[in-house]
Amino acid sequence: MEIEDAFAESFTGTYSRLLITALSEKWARIAATCATGYGTSFIGCSAETGIEGFLDETKTPDRRPGYIIQIWTSRKRMMGELLGRIGQCVLTSPTAAVFNYCESSEKLDAGHKMRFFGDGYESTNTVDGREVTVVPVMGGEFVIENEFGVAEGVAGGNFIIIANSIEPALKAAEAAVDAIGKVEGVITPFPGGVCASGSKVGSNKYRFMHACTNERYCPTISKRVKESLVKDAEGILEIVIDGTSEERVKEAMKRGIEAACKIERIRRISAGSYGGTLGNVHIYLRELF
Repeated sequence: MEIEDAFAESFTGTYSRLLITALSEKWARIAATCATGYGTSFIGCSAETGIEGFLDETKTPDRRPGYIIQIWTSRKRMMGELLGRIGQCVLTSPTAAVFNYCESSEKLDAGHKMRFFGDGYESTNTVDGREVTVVPVMGGEFVIENEFGVAEGVAGGNFIIIANSIEPALKAAEAAVDAIGKVEGVITPFPGGVCASGSKVGSNKYRFMHACTNERYCPTISKRVKESLVKDAEGILEIVIDGTSEERVKEAMKRGIEAACKIERIRRISAGSYGGTLGNVHIYLRELF
């Protein structure tokens, strides 16, 4: 399998990492899914978000099943993202509770601010040594840790799967996402972990667009685009990865590429780079191996 001599143009970013628990795995997953909604890309969303992984009841503070999620946005907007996503999507989910899962000296008191929903009936407590606020709700009590960590990681790690047709490309992308899911500390924020509409910085035609379709990787117009990179392929999909460190992102990219390359009718693997206009972290594909 050909791995192109290309690099993924990534950038440093700010994230918070949360653990959402509930009475059952089903309801923990529902709360985590809602809390990470509309969070595929900084291009149009207020944050990039995703479910990182599952923890069984032996590994959580309240001894209930839970899901780890990540929220990526600017430091300025992080408090609003925490309050909005927790308040609208976790507080409202039956039996849900939320704890900090981000190791960092920098903290935001989002949980402490959520006490106002209790309208004076809120209380404080500890769960497994963690200081929490307890808010009475119709379903019983909503438990939220008082402080949530904020840390710096790497967002936008990526690779592009180029295949004969869309069917093997999608099969390879699914295999890649499954493999990446086994790497701690990373998320793939797009739907199902797969991006079908890879973009470029700016626009060739519309000045008001700060990002638009990457025509060089669009197979249906390859004959019209002189600089097309996919004249020999009809199925192209991108995997985007955000992670708690550059090393974690690199490991996720390596595992994802290895899994994708096992699928038949995959022609080669490339990566999205934009001449240094997007990010300061350049991850070269061939160096991963």
